[in-house]
Amino acid sequence: MIKNNFFSIPNLENVVFIGYSSQLNELIDITKKLKLKSLFITSADQAKNIKKKLEYKIFNKINNEFKNFITSKFKIEKTIFISLGSRIIFSKDVIENFFKRNLVNFHNSRLPLDAGGGNMSWRIMRNDRIDNQLVHIIDEGIDTGPILLTKKSIFPKNCQIPLDFEEFSKLNFLVFFQDFIEKILKGKNFKLRHQINYIGRYNPRLDTKINGWIDWSLRSVDLIKFINAFDDPYNGAQTTINNLNVKIKKAQLHGGDSSNHPFMSGLISRHDGDWVVVSTVDENMLLVETILNDKGVNIISKLKLGDRFITPIEKIYLSKKIRPKFNSKGLVKDTK
Repeated sequence: MIKNNFFSIPNLENVVFIGYSSQLNELIDITKKLKLKSLFITSADQAKNIKKKLEYKIFNKINNEFKNFITSKFKIEKTIFISLGSRIIFSKDVIENFFKRNLVNFHNSRLPLDAGGGNMSWRIMRNDRIDNQLVHIIDEGIDTGPILLTKKSIFPKNCQIPLDFEEFSKLNFLVFFQDFIEKILKGKNFKLRHQINYIGRYNPRLDTKINGWIDWSLRSVDLIKFINAFDDPYNGAQTTINNLNVKIKKAQLHGGDSSNHPFMSGLISRHDGDWVVVSTVDENMLLVETILNDKGVNIISKLKLGDRFITPIEKIYLSKKIRPKFNSKGLVKDTK
C-alpha cells in the first residue's frame, strides 16, 4: 500500500506474477524459500512460451472472473502483484481500487530513459552498456510510475548480442528480486521516487520479421550494431542475396582489407570458406560467419565472390512504417 509517499506491504504473504518470464521457475523457487505463497497468471498468447511443467491460470483481461479468482485465494492487502511483461491492460480504477496499488513492474533499464519494449535491441543499437535493475509502481502510463528500488552495473565487454546482455541481466534480476522481497518482509518503507517528465524516451516494441531488415546504406558502425541487435535469441537481421531471403548472424567489424566505396556496400569481396568479407559504405568491412536461408540452414558455402546483399527499398520502408503491437492474443500490426 502507499501512504504518505511511502510504499510497504505489512505482513506480506503472497506473490502473484502476471505475464511471462523465462525465469519464472527461479522466481517461484525464491518465493518458496521465503515461505510465501505464489501464483502465476498469463495470457493465452504468452502461455505458448511455457515449456516446463508449471501451474498457471490464463486470463486475457481483468474482469469479474479475474477479480473473483484472486479474492478467493488471497487477501489483496497481504499480496504483491508483479507484472512480467504482462499483456493485460491495467486501468487506473483497477490499479487503485482492486490491486490497492500493490502492483509493481520490474524493468531492466534506466527510467525514464528507456520506457517501452524491445529493450536489449534498442540498447545495442545505441551502444548503451549500463544494466539497471529497477522496480516501480504501475500507474495508468507506460513505465511511468514512481520508482521504489534500483541497482546499476556495467555489462561485461564480451556482451555483444541480445543473448549475452540478457543472460547477464537475468542473473542480476534474480538477486535484485530476492533483495526487494526480503526488504518488504523486513518491513521496509520504500520512499516513492517520482519520475521527472521533462526527459525520457519511449521505445516501441520490435518484431524481427517486421523491423529487422538491413539498410546497407548505414555506416559500418551503425550497420554492425543493427545486425547484432537482432542476433540470438532472435532470428537474425534480414536481407536478400541471389533472390533469396536470408538472415545474418555472427558478424563483426573488420578493418584489415582494402578501402570501400558506398556503391560497394553489400558486396562479398572475399570468401574464406567459413566466413565472407562484405563491403560497407566506409572504411570497415563485415566478417560474417552465419547466413541462414528460410529453413535455418547456413548457406555461406554456396555464396560466391561478387554476390551482393541487398534489401528492397519497400522492406526498409515497411520496417519503419509498421509498428508491432502485442495484446493478450499475440501480435497486432499497426500500419499507421
